Amino acid sequence: MTLTSEITKTIVSKVIQSEDYRIEIVNEINAKFLQFAIDFFKSVVDAKINSQDVTIEWYRKHFLTESLPSDEICINAGINRKTIKNMYNSERREILLDASFQHFDTLYRDIQLLCEKEPDVDLTLTLKFKGVSVDLNISESMIVINTLAVKRAAIRGGAWSTAGKRAEKYIMLALCKLFQVKEKYYNAKHFVRDHSKDVDREIDFYLNNDAGQTFRCEVKLMGQGNPESADVIIARETKLFVADKMSEQNKKQCEANNCFWIELHAEEGYKRFAQALDMFHIPYTQYDKNIADDIDIILEELFEKE
Repeated sequence: MTLTSEITKTIVSKVIQSEDYRIEIVNEINAKFLQFAIDFFKSVVDAKINSQDVTIEWYRKHFLTESLPSDEICINAGINRKTIKNMYNSERREILLDASFQHFDTLYRDIQLLCEKEPDVDLTLTLKFKGVSVDLNISESMIVINTLAVKRAAIRGGAWSTAGKRAEKYIMLALCKLFQVKEKYYNAKHFVRDHSKDVDREIDFYLNNDAGQTFRCEVKLMGQGNPESADVIIARETKLFVADKMSEQNKKQCEANNCFWIELHAEEGYKRFAQALDMFHIPYTQYDKNIADDIDIILEELFEKE
């Protein structure tokens, strides 16, 4: 899933100003899902009308055809591509298709068994498009509902993951711009893995000083409910950990590992960045202006370079 530059700028702006950014992502998830639902319903109406089959085979024929992209087949079969990857350690098309077909057969069989156990339960989903109406029986309706549920889960997971990846670099760049840190003192490029090391992973951001010291920085748009996100500082020998929200456990974990932390959601949390720069002996200019007046201008300049 992709996020527009405008949404990313809004997220970064809110995070640095200690405001909650999550509604921006929720709104994007809703918009993407509702559009998918409308398009999917249109396709269901069209497939049902043009099918001669009265069994579920019309769904197989139109929504599990191998001419479709792999991602669509997975979703239509009621399973997420990422789930298949975790199951088989592979995303090869033949693996995705085989797993999707098997899952659909299992899903349909389970729905049939459920209907037999609950004979008093009935469901008819009526779809209308351009004056044309089709009815889906309980089995067909359950498959369609399951597909929508899987798609929303996929959209949701992609949106939160993308938001973090897109925003984290700009959070650090914006902080550097606020405190007028010269470009020679930071590196926003992705870390190139050194395969000679036993454990070596991608780093979000680097700070460095005139003495030739380099400081690894990690940024996480996490909430207090997922303290394990701070575990990354141990694996990556992080010297600066920047997060939206942090629990006391997160902070203690950072301090125990000699890692300076910044909780942006705290009141004027961004000001702790100056303390980190002092500790790393990196030149900067103290920021004492109104951040609401400057942050959006800074972000516009940063995104113009994209």
